[in-house]
Amino acid sequence: MSTRRVFSGIQPTADSFHLGNYLGAVRQWVALQEDRDAVYCVVNLHALTVPYDPEALRRRTRVAAAQLMAAGIDPERSILFLQSQVPEHAELTWVLSGVTGFGEASRMTQFKDKAAKTGADSASVGLFTYPVLMAADILLYQTDEVPVGEDQRQHLELSRTLAGRFNHRFGKTFVVPDAYILRAVGKITDLQDPVSKMSKTSSSPQGIIDLLDEPGVIRKKIARAVTDAESQVRADEENKPGVTNLLRIYSALASEPMDDIAARYGDSGYGTFKKDLAEIMVDTFAPIRERTMAILADPDGLEKVLANGADRARAIARETMTAVRDHAGLPGAPASG
Repeated sequence: MSTRRVFSGIQPTADSFHLGNYLGAVRQWVALQEDRDAVYCVVNLHALTVPYDPEALRRRTRVAAAQLMAAGIDPERSILFLQSQVPEHAELTWVLSGVTGFGEASRMTQFKDKAAKTGADSASVGLFTYPVLMAADILLYQTDEVPVGEDQRQHLELSRTLAGRFNHRFGKTFVVPDAYILRAVGKITDLQDPVSKMSKTSSSPQGIIDLLDEPGVIRKKIARAVTDAESQVRADEENKPGVTNLLRIYSALASEPMDDIAARYGDSGYGTFKKDLAEIMVDTFAPIRERTMAILADPDGLEKVLANGADRARAIARETMTAVRDHAGLPGAPASG
């Protein structure tokens, strides 16, 4: 039996991944390298769907790739590349847009949510067609499994629908991908507003833990995390959302049940609990921060790794697009030279 291929990507929309990115995706991608044919991508074309600064995007793209490597993505075992360096992503997006219904795209929850915040008239066409680009990302690599959380399930279903529709109309071309449901770690919430999701777009700097935060900053943010007027460490989503969030983070990082952690700290107050959690976070993230900085300090080395990854990705992408063009009635790409 051949090794199943997984594909996933992450946007370079901030100067650092945050705790939710790490626990919900990156850490689990690292584990998937062990027994999957893994293809991972910094999806910088997706970052063009909202207003952006070119220099910031260029910097953040490199930082995102460096963080993936520092967190454990091994370019020798996985294909790691930048989406913009494989032009077949854009080409396949256009082909797939021709088999995507306007109504289907209109029903995508993420677009409706974002458009509601800024107004549909100010939302870009790119934001509207974002799920089609995501489908192209996945189908281009004949992906068997896509690591997803619940918030991306709808987009994956569109990818499956488009693959099946294209195959039905034009002949077998794409693998129809399955969802690989990422292990749930629960919603990681804002340290200062524990009823809201930890988010780069809505959290305050003090409410979010970045992978590249210095140890002292991590300790300070945890010490100042909102709890409540009680002193008992226990999980209670409704009455103790702040403590419950910290317990959830502790449990995810230490791989220990929340109830066991709560029983250990009990009525001893929040001070020791927060101090111990901060040290677990520092032990986890300080090495990632150091490795990221070392990788960024060698820009030529990083560029070489990413160029190699793009070459490996393009070898798969070209093969897929040859079949797509043939089945869709398009002339093949002209010979180079």
